[in-house]
Amino acid sequence: MAAAASGFAAPLPWPNNAERTTAAKSCSHFQIGPSRIRAPALKTRCEVASQNPLQAVTIGSRSSSALELLKTSSADRYTKEKSSIAVIGLNVHTAPVEIREKLAIPEAQWSQAIGELCALNHIEEAAVLSTCNRMEIYVVALSQNRGVKEVIEWMSKLSGVPVSELSKHRFLLFNKDATQHLFEVAAGLDSLVLGEGQILAQVKHVVKVGQGVPGFDRKISGLFKHAITVGKRVRTETKIASGSVSVSSAAVELALMKLPEPSYAMARVLVIGAGKMGKLVIKHLVAKGCRDMVVVNRSEERVAAIREEFKDVEIIYKPLSDMQASASEADVIFTCTASETSLFLKEHVQMLPSVSPELGKRLFVDISVPRNVAPCVSDLATASVYNVDDLKEVVAANKEDRLQKAMEALTIITDELNKFEAWKDSLETVPTIKKFRAYAERIRASEVDKCLSKMGGDISKKQQKAIYDLSMGIVNKLLHGPMQHLRCDGSENRPLTEILENMNAINRMFDLETDISMLEEKIRAKMERSQK
Repeated sequence: MAAAASGFAAPLPWPNNAERTTAAKSCSHFQIGPSRIRAPALKTRCEVASQNPLQAVTIGSRSSSALELLKTSSADRYTKEKSSIAVIGLNVHTAPVEIREKLAIPEAQWSQAIGELCALNHIEEAAVLSTCNRMEIYVVALSQNRGVKEVIEWMSKLSGVPVSELSKHRFLLFNKDATQHLFEVAAGLDSLVLGEGQILAQVKHVVKVGQGVPGFDRKISGLFKHAITVGKRVRTETKIASGSVSVSSAAVELALMKLPEPSYAMARVLVIGAGKMGKLVIKHLVAKGCRDMVVVNRSEERVAAIREEFKDVEIIYKPLSDMQASASEADVIFTCTASETSLFLKEHVQMLPSVSPELGKRLFVDISVPRNVAPCVSDLATASVYNVDDLKEVVAANKEDRLQKAMEALTIITDELNKFEAWKDSLETVPTIKKFRAYAERIRASEVDKCLSKMGGDISKKQQKAIYDLSMGIVNKLLHGPMQHLRCDGSENRPLTEILENMNAINRMFDLETDISMLEEKIRAKMERSQK
């Protein structure tokens, strides 16, 4: 493995099962979500190339000969290739949790992972986005196929999942498709719950952790920072994160709307049933700020599992036999059991003590079918009852609204994608600018030396400085025009195509050999990085 051969730190100690469990508990799981808006046909598998010619390169006196070998070997076809942005990953849409948990990388090891990835022969920059629902590696590859092959083998070796098994579940996107994918991720369009906000915070955290880490450099850093901009813009301009997207979340939001104050801080909450729907209700209650509740269930086992998942929330278990007593102490009651008979009849609710005057009525939100709360309970002046039919219209309207917002979000993403691609393409002019300045500086220095030599040794330091300043002034003024036509910093309203044409023209006129020079710089940078 290239990482080990280059003298880097030992490979990542992949998290054990206990660590994976802890990591999973720290992240919210969303159960209901949209289909992918963008067709998965873009996620094509890549055919990898043959053996890597860089593997034998060593540090020190042999570096120049290695570079010469690169220029003359069969690898020449990739020295002319532009660096590619690629994402290799698995997520909740493509892989079961049994596979994802083996590949998860704890945050504390992200920096080391970036180092190991960039130690691979054909990887220039890298970032890791590892959450409960996805593990995606973003790289800038000097060679597209070779780089992808190295990353997949690295993932396989460290996780213990065979390459053949990874190939069944992983997806692979390049350049514009990879960029669009990250933008959709940051916008919440790739999430199980369309528009959820946690993923944007996780993308921000990638940038925070990557700051100052060798290998989290200009292109990858720029990509993630632009993704954050996209996520913020989508949420601001479309409001995609507002509203409900499931029966459970709609029930929680509806109850919140009916409370005198839109907060669960002062309300006593009771959830009856800890099955699938009950668990979702609890999750959405927690997401809305509820920090203590009573859960009535037939057995304590399920409630204990939920309590373990939400350790910072006080969840009190009560058996089914205590349901009436628990209801007497509750202001908001969610019912979500599979009972075929009503749990609350009119006479049961009549016996309950009144809630505080500030709350007015006891609120029942019944999302069970058959209903757990008898319809006649709504006749009581002390109770308000909502059932699943009251929520269907809210959920359907909200889902349609979110899908419309998702289409609006795609328009924003397309706009931002074009901006990022223009910025990325403009980076191609940077090596030309550097080479052109170096070319002019060599001529200037050479001509100044000739001038000083002809003038003899009796020239004063003041005169030397005047000659130097004159030469620098002439060069800077001559370079000013061409440099303005090579820069893409937004100060000039110049099409990118024109800038790239100018770059190619200068490369040709002054024989700057930018392609080979870029390769040399990248190889030397990798050598210097591996020496540290």
